[in-house]
Amino acid sequence: MIGIIGGSGVYEITQKADNCEKRVVKTDYGNVEVSILDIFSKKVAFLPRHASGHCIPPHKINFRANIDALKNLGVTKIIATNSVGSMNLDMPPGSFVIPDDFLDFSQNRVKTFYEDKVVHVDVTEPYCSYLKSILNKSGRVILGGTYVCTEGPRFETPAEIKMFKMIGGDLVGMTGLPEVVLAREREMCYNSICIVSNYASGISENNLTIDEVFEIVKKRESDLLELIYNFIKNVDDSLDCICSHALDGAEV
Repeated sequence: MIGIIGGSGVYEITQKADNCEKRVVKTDYGNVEVSILDIFSKKVAFLPRHASGHCIPPHKINFRANIDALKNLGVTKIIATNSVGSMNLDMPPGSFVIPDDFLDFSQNRVKTFYEDKVVHVDVTEPYCSYLKSILNKSGRVILGGTYVCTEGPRFETPAEIKMFKMIGGDLVGMTGLPEVVLAREREMCYNSICIVSNYASGISENNLTIDEVFEIVKKRESDLLELIYNFIKNVDDSLDCICSHALDGAEV
């Protein structure tokens, strides 16, 4: 099964589904509502990251429950969408960027499933290269970039953005971590479509507003959905990948 984790701009994915079944999935970390869709004769599990109505702020998301719910459903390949600010002028607002690395500045989030035993999962290549190749042939995207995750819910200061740029950051958002690491711990392929909604603080000439974020996402909504639909057509969700062996050699 294919997993889609998304928010604004992706809720409409159910419109092209031949069938849509709402299901509450029980996990050890809480219950999660997921929509099971039939799209292009494939099973797709759609999980709204901020819950129905976009009501959960980024620092309150139950990331472990979300990832575990998809694992329990049999999902092997996950594509997430993340709205981001850009610190790189070559990644302007409206771009779709597929990151290949991250810097984690989130603070108060549980970041592992393994709290009672020692597991050191490898993240030399944190985002699945197979999924990156499928996204690359599914639409117009920018390949590569370092995603910086902050705690939120506030936007970043100009000084923080300056620091993030100095240490190699390209994009900044609040929802990408620990999601990508938890997916690796559950041995699922994971990659992200980062939707650039604005230039980050200190780069943008204007004060940042959430309306600006939603406006850009709305403008690119049809292109984003087309990219996701093409991905669903092109991906082989039964393909064995190195991601599905991520715990080999990780446990002490």
